[in-house]
Amino acid sequence: MASLNKVFLIGNLTRDPELRYIPSGSAVATFTVAVNRVFKSQAGEKKEQTSFIRIVVWGRRAEVCGEYLSKGSPVFVEGRIQSRDWETQDGQKRNTVEVVADNIQFLRMGAKPGAGAGASAGVQVPPPEEVETINLNDEAEPQGPSVEKNNAKDNPVKKDEEVPF
Repeated sequence: MASLNKVFLIGNLTRDPELRYIPSGSAVATFTVAVNRVFKSQAGEKKEQTSFIRIVVWGRRAEVCGEYLSKGSPVFVEGRIQSRDWETQDGQKRNTVEVVADNIQFLRMGAKPGAGAGASAGVQVPPPEEVETINLNDEAEPQGPSVEKNNAKDNPVKKDEEVPF
């Protein structure tokens, strides 16, 4: 029987990432992402629901997340759902469902007109046209448009061949 376990989320961190190292020396970062869903009720009124999803990141990605992310940071997370069970020191059974991240892209929101000191502090996911992404690959540091090489040898795309969007 075929199965698929793949998750894509865009949201904002609800707190700073917690970075720690396990006894083997591997880094692990955990944080929670708030993801909004807007829908209409049966009465036709607009409603918003926020889900809080725990994210686990391992290795070099965890270290980079601990260094560059903070509360409120918008991120795109690609990963898989994992459930875990354990028993506390006082014998209580616990379980959790979390997303183990395979890929994380840091998103930077563009300036919004009228957004300033009086802007709402609520957790909001920006519309796609106001987002600039920074891809966090397995081996690389985060890179964005400001870090990309503009050398013609490294980027041989001609002006006429550029995609219009």
